[in-house]
Amino acid sequence: MKIKKLLLMLVFLMLGTLISFGHVQAAGDNYLQKVKQKGTLVVGTSADYPPYEFTVKKSGKTNYVGLDVDVAKKFAKNLGVKLEIKNMDFDSLLVALETHKVDMVIAGMNPTPERRKSVNFSQLYYRGNQYMLINKKDAAKYKNIHSFKGQTIGAQTGSLQYQLVKEQMKGNSIKGLAKLNDLVIALQSGKVNAVAMEEATAKAFAENNRSLKVINPHFDVTSSQTGSAIAFPKGADSMVTAANKTIKQIKQQNLINKKYIPQAGKYMTSNTKKSTMLNYWTYFAKGIEYTLLITAVSVFFGFLLGTLFALMRLSHVKIFHLIAVWYIEFVRGTPLMVQVMFVYFGIGTIIQSLPALVAGIIAVSLNSGAYVAEIIRSGIQSIPVGQTEAARSLGMSQREAYRYVVIPQALKNIWPALGNEFITLIKESSIVSIIGVGDLMYQMQLVQAATYKGVLPIFIAMVLYFIMTFGLSNVLGHFERKMKHA
Repeated sequence: MKIKKLLLMLVFLMLGTLISFGHVQAAGDNYLQKVKQKGTLVVGTSADYPPYEFTVKKSGKTNYVGLDVDVAKKFAKNLGVKLEIKNMDFDSLLVALETHKVDMVIAGMNPTPERRKSVNFSQLYYRGNQYMLINKKDAAKYKNIHSFKGQTIGAQTGSLQYQLVKEQMKGNSIKGLAKLNDLVIALQSGKVNAVAMEEATAKAFAENNRSLKVINPHFDVTSSQTGSAIAFPKGADSMVTAANKTIKQIKQQNLINKKYIPQAGKYMTSNTKKSTMLNYWTYFAKGIEYTLLITAVSVFFGFLLGTLFALMRLSHVKIFHLIAVWYIEFVRGTPLMVQVMFVYFGIGTIIQSLPALVAGIIAVSLNSGAYVAEIIRSGIQSIPVGQTEAARSLGMSQREAYRYVVIPQALKNIWPALGNEFITLIKESSIVSIIGVGDLMYQMQLVQAATYKGVLPIFIAMVLYFIMTFGLSNVLGHFERKMKHA
């Protein structure tokens, strides 16, 4: 009897634990509740993938369109919240999801087993085949994956197509790039012989560019690999359930084939008709505005940080000296791109509200500060010690000697190097486009996606960068001449 009672108590204890665990799990999954409370659904995408997601110009403003965007709009409407789209490189999307910079990712993404390890996926909302985009002049040469032997195949990094080429075309070289537009440029310039992409996207590029052709290379693809699904953070089961309800509605009404794809086709046709660069001048103007803003703010804070760390490195206080050395060497020893991503995705995990623009400015400022510190240090050390000693003998304090004697002469000596650093910042600020900051590089990529023209937007951006750097170079040269005259 005692044993039965003990077993009964054990069963009730286990049931109680399971029930309480279930409550904890349910309580812990508050993703859907959070989205509804803030009233906004933040969606990550890579808007260079027509007809899934791309941009159009409406009343001078950039609008995100495509069948993925329509699916996201339908989902947001069902939730009763506003839709906010964050555009970034495809291979940064899952990082943004895992660090909670976005609530979900929709970008024609295949729910592969590898991706399922880090994120949750909804049911498939669209299924398409895997095709190849080739130059029309090579149509007789390439028929299937075996006819590409020894050739170079392009694919978007982090995509299913990249994995398929890597696994099933082992006799070929593979070139991975983050943007499909860059891959299409590589195809047209002969850098790659074909580009692997999803069927609808390949046909979209071919329909809007007469020099390109689509073929089915007959990849060996399992049903679990094909198709597009919405990605959510691990544990966001409530969001997955809500998304599946929306997807069920979309399938029942056949909205993708009846409404979303035809509508995307109209936008693509409209873009092709308005593909002159003059129609997209507002894109470039906005890009210049952001580039100059990032540069100006980064120059200001970079100079302040540089001056501070230069003085700390010259300090006789050991801790100050060591901190300055560690900071300067660490920042100069790591790529700016990595720093930008760390600030946005790393620090951004702690400060969820950190905007991409602010993260970009912080990263560029911190990077510039390290280089400016070394420039200022070298300038200060170029001043003969006798200058400081003479100032001290006249009754000046150490601070006054630096302020009135050393720094003015050092600034005159380092002005060319300092000016070169400021000019470099204009160009290096283009790195922030990887986290979705709308600088000139970012806007150029939007124009590429909208017009299906690869080289011309690059040329225009190159000219605009030259105008900005040449203009700043002349301004700095003017002040340099005044210093020499003085």
